[in-house]
Amino acid sequence: MARWHKTDKKTGVAIYNFKGTGIPQLPLQIGDVVCIFESCEDWYKGYLVRHKGSEGIFPKSFIHIKEVTAEKKRHTENTIPAEIPLVQEVTTTLWEWGSIWKQLYVTNKSERFQQVQSMMYDLMEWRSQLLSGTLPKDELKELKQKVTSKIDYGNKILELDLIVRDEDGNILDPDKTSVISLFHAHEEATNKIAERIKEEMSKDQPDYASYSRMSSSPTHSLYVFVRNFVCRIGEDAELFMSLYDPQKLQIISENYLVRWGSKGFPKEIDMLNNLKVVFTDLGNKDLSRDKIYLVCQIVRVGTMELKESNSKKYTQGLRRPFGVAVMDITDIIKGKAECDEEKQHFIPFQAVMAENDFLHGLLNKVTVSKGDSGGQGLWVTVKMLVGDVIQTRKDYPHLVDRTTVVARKLGFPEIIMPGDIRNDIYITLLYGDFDKYNKTSQRNVEVIMCVCDEEGKVMPNAVCLGAGDKPVSEYRSVLYYQVKQPRWMETLKVAVPIEDMQRIHLRFMFRHRSSQESKDKGEKNFAMAYIRLMKEDGTTLQDGLHDLLVLKGDSKKMEDASAYLTLPSTRQHLENKGATIVRNSSIIGGLSVSSRDAFYISTLVCSTKLTQNVGLLGLLKWRMKPELLQENLEKLKIVDGEEVVKFLQDTLDALFNIMMEHSHSNEYDILVFDALIYIIGLIADRKFQHFNTVLEAYIQQHFSATLAYKKLMTVLKTYLDTSSRGEQCEPILRTLKALEYVFKFIVRSRTLFSQLYEGKEQIEFEESMRRLFESINNLMKSQHKTAILLQVAALKYIPSVLHDVEMVFDAKLLSQLLYEFYTCIPPVKLQKQKVQSMKEIVRSNLFKKQECRDILLPVITKELKELLEQKDDQQVQEKKYCVELLNSILEVLSCQDPASTYHHIQEIMVQLLRIVNRTVITMGRNDPLISHFVACMTAILNQMNNQHYSVYIETFQTSTELVDFLMETFIMFKDLIGKNVYPSDWMAMSMVQNRVFLRAINKFAETMNQKFLEHMNFEVQLWNNYFHLAVAFITQDSLQLENFSLAKYNKIQNKYGDMRRLIGFAIRDMWYKLGQNKICFIPGMVGPILEMTLIPEVELRKATIPIFFDMMLCEHQRTGDFRKFENEIILKLDHEVEGGRGDEHYMQLFESILKECVSQYPNLSMPVENFVSLVKGLLEKLLDYRTVMNDESKDNRMSCTVNLLNFYKRINREEMYIRYLYKLRDLHLDCENYTEAAYTLLLHTWLLKWSDEQCAPQVMSTEFQCSQTYRSLKENLYEKIIEYFDKGKMWEEAISLCKELAEQYEKEVFDYELLSQNLIQQAKFYENIMKILRPKPDYFAVGYYGQGFPTFLRNKVFIYRGKEYERREDFQAQLMSQFPSAEKMNTTSAPGEDVKNSPGQYIQCFTVQPVLEEQPKFKNKAVPDQIINFYKSNNVQRFHYSRPVRKGSVDPENEFASMWIERTSFVTAYKLPGILRWFEVVSMSQTTISPLENAIETMSLTNEKILMMINQYQSDDNLPINPLSMLLNGIVDPAVMGGFAKYEKAFFTEEYIRDHPEDQEKLNRLKDLIAWQIPFLGAGIKIHERRVSENLRPFHDRMEECFKHLKVKVEKQYGARELPDFDDKRVGRPRSMLRSYRQLSVISLSSMNSDCSTPNKITSESFDLEVVLPKPVKAESEETALQINPHPEVKMRRSKKRTKRSSVVFADERTAPDISLSDMKSLSRKCEFMSDTNLSEHVVAPQKTSVLKQMSSVSRSMPTIAGEMLTVSSECCTPDVASHRLSHPVFPSTSDGDKKTIKKKKVNQLLRTMRISKVLEDGKQPLEHHFKSSSTDL
Repeated sequence: MARWHKTDKKTGVAIYNFKGTGIPQLPLQIGDVVCIFESCEDWYKGYLVRHKGSEGIFPKSFIHIKEVTAEKKRHTENTIPAEIPLVQEVTTTLWEWGSIWKQLYVTNKSERFQQVQSMMYDLMEWRSQLLSGTLPKDELKELKQKVTSKIDYGNKILELDLIVRDEDGNILDPDKTSVISLFHAHEEATNKIAERIKEEMSKDQPDYASYSRMSSSPTHSLYVFVRNFVCRIGEDAELFMSLYDPQKLQIISENYLVRWGSKGFPKEIDMLNNLKVVFTDLGNKDLSRDKIYLVCQIVRVGTMELKESNSKKYTQGLRRPFGVAVMDITDIIKGKAECDEEKQHFIPFQAVMAENDFLHGLLNKVTVSKGDSGGQGLWVTVKMLVGDVIQTRKDYPHLVDRTTVVARKLGFPEIIMPGDIRNDIYITLLYGDFDKYNKTSQRNVEVIMCVCDEEGKVMPNAVCLGAGDKPVSEYRSVLYYQVKQPRWMETLKVAVPIEDMQRIHLRFMFRHRSSQESKDKGEKNFAMAYIRLMKEDGTTLQDGLHDLLVLKGDSKKMEDASAYLTLPSTRQHLENKGATIVRNSSIIGGLSVSSRDAFYISTLVCSTKLTQNVGLLGLLKWRMKPELLQENLEKLKIVDGEEVVKFLQDTLDALFNIMMEHSHSNEYDILVFDALIYIIGLIADRKFQHFNTVLEAYIQQHFSATLAYKKLMTVLKTYLDTSSRGEQCEPILRTLKALEYVFKFIVRSRTLFSQLYEGKEQIEFEESMRRLFESINNLMKSQHKTAILLQVAALKYIPSVLHDVEMVFDAKLLSQLLYEFYTCIPPVKLQKQKVQSMKEIVRSNLFKKQECRDILLPVITKELKELLEQKDDQQVQEKKYCVELLNSILEVLSCQDPASTYHHIQEIMVQLLRIVNRTVITMGRNDPLISHFVACMTAILNQMNNQHYSVYIETFQTSTELVDFLMETFIMFKDLIGKNVYPSDWMAMSMVQNRVFLRAINKFAETMNQKFLEHMNFEVQLWNNYFHLAVAFITQDSLQLENFSLAKYNKIQNKYGDMRRLIGFAIRDMWYKLGQNKICFIPGMVGPILEMTLIPEVELRKATIPIFFDMMLCEHQRTGDFRKFENEIILKLDHEVEGGRGDEHYMQLFESILKECVSQYPNLSMPVENFVSLVKGLLEKLLDYRTVMNDESKDNRMSCTVNLLNFYKRINREEMYIRYLYKLRDLHLDCENYTEAAYTLLLHTWLLKWSDEQCAPQVMSTEFQCSQTYRSLKENLYEKIIEYFDKGKMWEEAISLCKELAEQYEKEVFDYELLSQNLIQQAKFYENIMKILRPKPDYFAVGYYGQGFPTFLRNKVFIYRGKEYERREDFQAQLMSQFPSAEKMNTTSAPGEDVKNSPGQYIQCFTVQPVLEEQPKFKNKAVPDQIINFYKSNNVQRFHYSRPVRKGSVDPENEFASMWIERTSFVTAYKLPGILRWFEVVSMSQTTISPLENAIETMSLTNEKILMMINQYQSDDNLPINPLSMLLNGIVDPAVMGGFAKYEKAFFTEEYIRDHPEDQEKLNRLKDLIAWQIPFLGAGIKIHERRVSENLRPFHDRMEECFKHLKVKVEKQYGARELPDFDDKRVGRPRSMLRSYRQLSVISLSSMNSDCSTPNKITSESFDLEVVLPKPVKAESEETALQINPHPEVKMRRSKKRTKRSSVVFADERTAPDISLSDMKSLSRKCEFMSDTNLSEHVVAPQKTSVLKQMSSVSRSMPTIAGEMLTVSSECCTPDVASHRLSHPVFPSTSDGDKKTIKKKKVNQLLRTMRISKVLEDGKQPLEHHFKSSSTDL
């Protein structure tokens, strides 16, 4: 066998599930991480990382080995995957989401389940892409943003912790991040996710990451890759692609031109897979357009008609319209649709309808309605890129390279960078109108455009048709066939050198083109037009539409520039010069202006060198006319801002050139300065804010005026001095606003000067700067009213100059100047503005220098202190500025070397810590700034070292001040821990706060030990606050690691450890240091310490539980016992365990530790052990209670609640007892158990007396707090209980309470009004008893066997009270659902010890019968059935279950002879119903009934049934006849005479009499019962005769005939019996209670389980229980009577439902129709009496089966005999006496006189004779005893 080899420690992941077949194989699930340390052939040995105790072997093929690195932290070594951090994060996120995903599935939250699944799929796919390592740089960056965004969004919606990241998306490490940075990162992340969720909900921005990036960038580009062009042309084509705004009907970009060959390929075959273009310069305004389309206009190049062949006779090379293709790219442009460079879009092609359709017109049509393209069109890839061309080449090198064509926007981008020199003029041929003159048809006009110089020479390559195409010398327009007014709408670009602009013009020639080549050759230009690009004043042609004059004449002259340049070019020009030229036009150069022709173009100049503004041009060219310089400088302010910023560099150059060339005079200084301020102000305008970068770039790269700083400083100082004197200085406010850039110019100028002259004049410069700041300070001191606004501006803008000034000025000196700047402002003046200004100072580089901070920090802290200490209500804004300033300071200090910041931290600590604390204390927890202040306080504490703490403590002058501070701090900490100011998902922030608080608490604890522990100095309240704070800290939710997911647990454990242990040990040490002062904290600290010990951390428990013993010892030494401690711990334990704390392990530890502690104190041994036993018992019950509180089974919850009730009653804790009473009541109400709820509340009333004393607090309930006295409370309770009894139909019980209340109203409080209401209520209840149906509930015995059940159920039997109409099957199914793993037992006999001790769960369930309790009040009285029936199933405590057993030889012909009955009796702990629907069985006994006794009971019940039915029909004429018909027919019909025929065969034989001489009396009794059945049947048949309908008359006649035969037979054999006349209905009134005291075996009545007096619920079982027979059975001795008889098990079976009838009238019940004759005939079947005790399913018995089986079928199929399932639990009279009374009825003879009296006497005598139970003593139990006996013994 191969040996195991040690391997280097490896980490692997399971890629398949491995089940394992037992030890040593380790089962694995996909994704399990394993640590491997040995290998052997195909196997590894290792352990699970998440469960290091799980070690074993597993197959190599199931494991994927991962690269990992080891990291040591907190004395443990952690293995970290070697993947990039983001991949690790995705992995852990998927793990965490995976478990939640499964829970969502289980809880059926399908929508969220699908959402999480979708997000997980995305993450998995992206993880694969990240691992592949093949993504380009830009895609990788974008993917990272998508991944982090998705993770953060998912965590938020799944309510997981927020992850904070840096700018690159990496998770921030709290150890390497300052508290303030961490706080701001949390804020930022929360805002981002909130925005993301908003976007998700609106579904507008699916790709949020790219959208946010796009919206933040000022410039964008659209990348288009033309993949293919599919179109049937057959000629060359030109594809003009551009961006189009359909709202404004205009092209907005240059055209991208693709020349497509007739063969279906690009003309340049090298471009086949490289037709790429970037439409650039798109700004945010373009993105906000309503619609943007990508359009392609297709022009074919060939013959006039496409159908014309290519023969030479047709003119070639004509540009003809062909069609357009349009794609809506609005969503792609706006970032709403995801754009992937791999996804190809198809743009359908739309051909021109006719050859003269204008392409531009067709464009508009296609955008409205898209037709069928027939598969023709363009295939393109589109992607939105961020940035301009330079940026896109850098960020997207795989898409945009040097060969990619750039198509610029028609117009300037939103930012024009200084180096971006552009001189493009866009010409659009709009439309024309040409007369045909002498032609028969309209001309085919072609426009030929070229750029010419003043001599008429054509400038070569000056015209560009589109981006991507080579420039050409002339351009020929598209040709529209025979159109008078052609609309070209074609845009071209003219690009010529700037120096040539002055001398060039555009020339347009118009020529008619013929389709015939021969004709076409002879065609000449028939007209022309021209326009100059520059005006005479040097400005460029204005943008917009130009109406050009069409010149006609000699075609040769048209090419002669001298001929046409003298003529006006535009109609406007013509109107200006007057009509003279027109009149003489024919003479000039042979050309004339045509009035019948028109030609329109539009121009757009995009030039950074050419301006259309005269004033600006004058300034730019100021040297040409120096005399106009002052005027031009002043005019600059009225020049349009767009022109100025467009020529920003040139304008600034001009201004500084003016300044430099006049350096020896100050003539233009102020004008130039003002112009400069104007330009800077322009750029500060929001419209031009993007030009900041342009200005910055100019200053750094192009500015070169070395002496400018002197002049700028001089003018600036002049302005400041003038303003500080209160004199008018109009530009000063604008100047202050522009201060930042003024100083940038000053500093740059000084730097250039210093570089040029090697640092000369440095002292002079510094002096000038100092004087400048003095001027600023003078302005700040100024008291003039006009100065306020300027002072505010100075405070706002001064900080912006520091960055630049610092480069050329001593930092320390600058700090001193700033110090003076702030101190010269009066203390209470402009405080808000000062704080804002200081915040900017703190954020500058200056504040990062220690020597500068030394100067500036004191003035800042002083200002902060004054502002925060102001008592008047501060504005939220001011507080915000304060906290932002303080946060900025702390942020800067956290990044510096600790040695350099020691004194600064100390300064902040001494000046501000307590003020910040007090601000936190006084702020509301909902204040938006509270979290900022708490973060600020945390940061101060975090940056304080040990020495700082010591120094701070010493700053308090007196111990009282120190105590006040510590108290404030402890209260604040406790409040912040209890009500966290941060959102619940800010885990990192909360943990950092906890770490800081923990250190502070420990530091302050040291102070307490040093200063406030000694007896004289001991501060009870301070120590008390400390303990409460420490316990609040240790028990806060965010530290309960065991409640977290594994990922979160590991994260916190690795980063912060378990802080609970540290503070727990500190609490222990502090407690033991208290010494004699401990007694001050008992019992106050018992609850908090208990809370701490319940934390499930073993070491912590071991360390802190001994504190309890110390408390007990301390109290015992002081008082002799520890009663206070005991009371408190019981009270608190209940609260804590219910709240979820505590477990079995705690109980064991508590017991073992306290017992160990007490071992050294023998005198305390007994009380401590009693206490431990008490607590253990309580804990067991509380844990059971808590376990089932979340259980679906309310039964278990009720059981545990009752256990606790009893416990608290036993230990006399009334308050807790009442608390759980109401919990039990609420559980009952949830289940609509109104009866049980009433009995539960009744227990509360027993604690109350009828008294007007004030209620004691412990007996009050929260529900009845308005009740002040005992009487009031008890009365309220009674009313509520009566209401519940009424709902539960327990009117007898309600009446008892009503009577007690009535007595109080009548005899104590004399409130007759309430008494009358009470009596009305009682009357209603009495009426309900008689008239309303009350179905009898079934009772079920349930046994829970096996060790798998909880202790309160294990191996116990309970009797359950079923609900109305609840079948056993339903009850059992519901029972089994509570214990899904339990096994159902199919036997009714008690299981053996093997089952009871097995680890499983076994449930036994069967129906039992209640045993009627003796009711002395009904003795010898005629009681209606409605009354007696209540007691048959209520107030019962004994229950029977009977089953048949076989003894001796079995006669196959007659099984009655050997059928014995085994009867089990159950006695419950309390009567049912009670405070529960079930009670435990406390005793069981068993007895056996002989076959003869069974027969006697069967006959007795049958007779009583008949008599009861007779009584019913006598008293109620409205009852339907059917039940009586069925009952009588079932007995008298010969077909069912097998019943007592079997008895005769079994018992009335000589053999039986010989063998059983002792049964003679019983035999006589059975004969007597058979004989008595005849008169009963006769009376019933008489009633039937009177009531039978005509259609049932034949049925009745047959039944009467059968009865006659039966009567003759019985009277002959057993003698005749007579009944009195039943005509008197009053005499026949039901007296069922009198007849019911009789020994009955219900086993023989299962086929008669329909009670006609009051309908029961339809029973499904007849597992009937009976009382123990009074006579001991021979087969069993007295001693064995209680034992379970080990007879063969009897299997369960269901009996058929039986309908029951009653004299009670239902509101919705209709009288049943009389039974038909055919129905009655079907009843005549051979049936036999038998009881249904078998638990197996019914089977129809074949003919030759045993009698028992035949009887089983009879019990199911014969609903004719109904019997009462009723027994009495009183002692019976001896069998002899009973037999004698039954066998010898005595009827005294009377005269025929008073018949009525005779009838009464006869009936009463008969009924007395039939009563077989002994008369019990009269007596009535008192009410309270009655209720107590029916509830728990509490």
